[in-house]
Amino acid sequence: MRPTSTQPPRHVGILTGGGDCPGLNAVIRAVTQSLILQAGVRVTGIEQGFLGLIEGRFRPLELADVTHILGDGGTVLGAHNAANPFDWHGEDVSAQALANARALGLDALVVVGGDGTMRIAHRFDQLGLPVVGVPKTIDNDLLHTDRTFGFDSAVAVVSEALQRLQTTARSHQRVMILETMGRYAGWIALHGGLAAGADILLIPEVPFSPHIVAEACTHCVARQGYALICIAEGAHAATGKQIVRAHLPHSPDPLRLGGVGEWLCQQLEGTLTSEVRSTQLGHIQRGGPPTPFDAVLATLFGWHAAQLVLQGQFGRMVVLRGQACASVPLVDVAQGIRTVGLNDPALLAARDLGICLGN
Repeated sequence: MRPTSTQPPRHVGILTGGGDCPGLNAVIRAVTQSLILQAGVRVTGIEQGFLGLIEGRFRPLELADVTHILGDGGTVLGAHNAANPFDWHGEDVSAQALANARALGLDALVVVGGDGTMRIAHRFDQLGLPVVGVPKTIDNDLLHTDRTFGFDSAVAVVSEALQRLQTTARSHQRVMILETMGRYAGWIALHGGLAAGADILLIPEVPFSPHIVAEACTHCVARQGYALICIAEGAHAATGKQIVRAHLPHSPDPLRLGGVGEWLCQQLEGTLTSEVRSTQLGHIQRGGPPTPFDAVLATLFGWHAAQLVLQGQFGRMVVLRGQACASVPLVDVAQGIRTVGLNDPALLAARDLGICLGN
C-alpha cells in the first residue's frame, strides 16, 4: 500500500470519466457530502471527465448542489469517453491537465469510471496527483471487485426488454433476438437472460455454433411456439471474430462492438422456417435512474472513497468484496478486465436449467 499522507487534503476534485451510467450522481453526492460534513473539505467538480481537466472546466460543489441528485440518471458533471490526456488528438497534454489541477489547488482527485478511466487515473497518480478510484461500468468487468454500480440497472432494463419481446414472440411464433451491451464480457447478457427466462444465451466467453443455435431454436419453437435469444455484443461464432461497428483511435476503449444480433438473425433466416427478428437494445441500458441496489452501492462506494481520501490512502480503487467495501491498488485494476468464468455459478445454472449456450 502506498504510504498515507500525514496532512489531510483540504481541496478535492471529482470527475466522472467514460460513458454515463445509473448511479454516478449517487457517488458524486456521497463523496461531496462525506468530505464536507466529516472534515469541511472543499469539493470541486470537474466537468466532462478528463476533458474538464484538460480545458480547465471546474465548478464548486456545495451540499445544496448534490442534495437532490441521488436518484437522477446520468451525471451532473457530464462525462466524456474519448478524452485521454495522454493521447488527446495524438498529443500528450497530461502536463497541461496537471498544471490546471495545481492552479486550482487540488490536493487530491476522486475519479469515477471503468477500466480505461482507471488506467488514466493510475498514470496521473504516478505523476504526483493523488487519486482515489471508484469503479463504474454497466459491464461489470472491472478486476478485483465483485460488482460495479450500473450493472444491476442495466440487467433490469435487459430483463424487461426480454419479457416484452417474449410476449410478441409467443404471439407471432417468432424467434426473437436481443443484443445487449457488455463489451468483451458476458455479464449483462448472462444475468439479464437468466432473469427473463431466455431460451438461448450467447456470451463472449463461450463461442457459439450458429448450427447449434438453429437446432435449439427449432426445438423451442416445436415445444413452446417461439424462441428467445439473448446475445452479448461481444459474442462470436467459434469460427469467426467479434463484430466491430466502429473504431475510435483516441478513446481509452477504441473498439466499439455491435451488430452480432443482426448477423445471427441473417444466419438463422436461411435455416429456420420461423420468422426471425433482431433488436439491439443499445444505450437504453445506460440511461435512466439507478435501481435501489445500484443507488445504495454507489452511495457506499462514494462514502468509502471519501474515507480513503481523508485517510490519505491514494493510488487505490474502492471495490466490493462480498457485502463489504475494500480497496486495491489502481495498478492492479489497470491490468485487464474480469470476464465470466466457465465455472461461474450463473453460467453453470443456465446450462443445468437447459438453456442453450450455443456450444
